[in-house]
Amino acid sequence: MQRMRSPVDSAIAANRFGLGARPGDLADIGRDPRAWLTAQLAGEPASVDYPGLRSTPQILTDALQIRREREAARRAVKMSEEAAATDSAGLLADVMKLGQLYRPLYVSEATARLQTAVGSDRPFIERLTYFWANHFAVSIDKALVLGIAGSFEREAIRTHVLGSFTDMLLAVERHPAMLLYLDNQQSIGPDSPLAQRAARRRVKAKLGINENLAREILELHTLGVNGGYAQADVTSFAQVISGWSIGGGTGRLASGPPGEFLFRAELHEPGTKSLLGRRYADEGYAQGEAVLRDLARSPATARHLATKLARHFIADEPPAAAVERLTRAFLASNGDLPTVYRALIDSPEAWAQPLSKFKTPTDYVVSSYRALALPVLEGKGALAGFEVLGQRTWSPGSPAGWPDTGADWNGASAVMKRVEWADAVGQRVGGMHDAAQLAPQLLGATLSEATRTAVAHAASAAQALTLLLAAPEFMRR
Repeated sequence: MQRMRSPVDSAIAANRFGLGARPGDLADIGRDPRAWLTAQLAGEPASVDYPGLRSTPQILTDALQIRREREAARRAVKMSEEAAATDSAGLLADVMKLGQLYRPLYVSEATARLQTAVGSDRPFIERLTYFWANHFAVSIDKALVLGIAGSFEREAIRTHVLGSFTDMLLAVERHPAMLLYLDNQQSIGPDSPLAQRAARRRVKAKLGINENLAREILELHTLGVNGGYAQADVTSFAQVISGWSIGGGTGRLASGPPGEFLFRAELHEPGTKSLLGRRYADEGYAQGEAVLRDLARSPATARHLATKLARHFIADEPPAAAVERLTRAFLASNGDLPTVYRALIDSPEAWAQPLSKFKTPTDYVVSSYRALALPVLEGKGALAGFEVLGQRTWSPGSPAGWPDTGADWNGASAVMKRVEWADAVGQRVGGMHDAAQLAPQLLGATLSEATRTAVAHAASAAQALTLLLAAPEFMRR
């Protein structure tokens, strides 16, 4: 039996499923919030349109050129002690050149991301994009990822957010950002053709399997930490995806289109591999793809993803019934993501408790921009709020991504920083808004009488806006 609609449903749709209401949004959502959300699943995801955005191959081609120029300079100089000192200075210059290339790209990508979220008429799709980008987290704290974290989200996540999980998984694990972040381009099989050549020539080379990507695929991206795999599976899988690399390079390994995925057979550990009770014949790249396709269809993967979706959209402690419903939808549809999203929309648990989720800093900043129609200016200024509040764009502390429970974000110090940020916003634009009229348009039936009264009796327009942005209802979704 379908639950009767509640006056709070429009606010839940806009603020929990979306990225925060804009003036007029709750009226547009009207009496059928579920239909409003479902309609957003039609059509292709919106593209990110912003000056200066480039593809990953274009960016990495330029980075490769910097490296090639440096290596050419090294070959032209005999490496005496004096030349070695010159070479060290040259390496520093290379780092500076890469920074000059990457930093403006990062700012443009992060600004474009915010601009798209603030102006979107399909905020449910934007939140889903954010969810999956955090699920498949990469970090700009690794210098090689700084310039391509944004293109990774656009190319591997956004384009597949309304497709199948299998397609998204394959796109993510082949993307240069993920390969570089988890060092898979450095993974070389001990019995690979390259290792065998080095042994014949008695060349001392730093060879070995890197397990980073294999471990995170199993632990974070698919099965989950309790998904039934063992260390032997991690090692076997790492051997399977050895050779998953990036085109370009220098010296003898220079091959393939720069900045694009490349399977390097000379790095691949040969042989049939056993993984999770199944055997996979050595078919080069296809061996790794076969494993990923099986992982994408696993019941453990379905439950892991269902749990994360329920935690993100419903409550820090995911309701068991909702997790089961999403798991069944995933398995029955072979990982069709819109089918899973519709099951989420239809879950009564998602509508039962308004304001059950504490906003992350990203949620808080984006919802404030949407609420006040704040302009997203070019340059670093628009990104300052994320850094001040502790969630710099594409900078999680680990491959596990940013945490997704209130306890991780609602400490006294963190809340005080939000109040200070809200006060700064109120001082800057408070005179442009009537917070008393704005409050019900943003919070709907979740607006408390205490907040309504505080805003109405504020000493100034700036203070009224600060009180609205600092209200408990505005900090939750």
